Amino acid sequence: MLDAVTFGEALATFVALDEGDLASVSRYERILAGAEVNVAIGLARLGHTAGYVTRVGDDPFGRFVRAAIADAGVDASMIETDRDAPTAFQLKAHAGGGDPETHYFRRGSSGTRLAPSPATDAYVRAARHLHVTGIPLALSDTARAFAARAVEVATGTISFDPNLRPVLWGSEAEMVREINGLATRSHWVLPGLTEGELLTGAPDAAGIAAFYLERGVQLVAVKCGARGAELFTADGAHHTAGAFDVDTVDTVGAGDGFAAGLISAGLDGLDPAAALQRAAAVGALATTSAGDSDGLPTRAELDAFIARACA
Repeated sequence: MLDAVTFGEALATFVALDEGDLASVSRYERILAGAEVNVAIGLARLGHTAGYVTRVGDDPFGRFVRAAIADAGVDASMIETDRDAPTAFQLKAHAGGGDPETHYFRRGSSGTRLAPSPATDAYVRAARHLHVTGIPLALSDTARAFAARAVEVATGTISFDPNLRPVLWGSEAEMVREINGLATRSHWVLPGLTEGELLTGAPDAAGIAAFYLERGVQLVAVKCGARGAELFTADGAHHTAGAFDVDTVDTVGAGDGFAAGLISAGLDGLDPAAALQRAAAVGALATTSAGDSDGLPTRAELDAFIARACA
């Protein structure tokens, strides 16, 4: 039994080493990217067993993705090679301490052909926790069906991070409908403040949380950027965590780090306040590198970071 399983589309990402318009940049570094795979890597670094389900092309990018996932300590046994579709990739601008420009090349990719099967059902069913994001819902009908089936067969806790990607959706109305439809079938929902307002119409963390709690969700953790995060539970508890002070290099992956920290805390049986602190700490550390997952800490690094911050 794995501690956690997640799924989605992993991409080969080329990060610009120089500032400026991507059209004029000539030097790039190749890294692994993908919201869900970032979470799996974060959990593996924290000492948990994590698995990842995806499809990659029979091409150099696909071989790179498979090897990078395995090298990160994530179970790659459910990564399928698709001989008829390419592995997706993206270009990412030099961040310079903020949120960088990105361009996807994923239309018709192998990851969009992810589909449920008896084997993936069994893999998900055996995990203690399932982590889902809204990205597969936007990729294709089969990937959306995979997500719905995974939530249906999961026997452990389920977390859902909206991870809104409006550029991948046909309309905002469809995005909101489909995202909320699956979010309200999960145990935990982890929206950012801005995306939570778009999804619920509520302007603050309390209102966003109330929307989901009233629909049966057990825990809502709202990421509030530089203001930290707030956590609400179905039994009326409310906890806050301030943002940790770090030298931010690239904000991409912060939410994935937050999710990994919260899931890790749940697997370890921490109380909600301690769980929120761990989530905020991992999310902060995720911003300290240019790679989407390079800043995710080991357990020893996390413990030392929290001890220094709270001293």
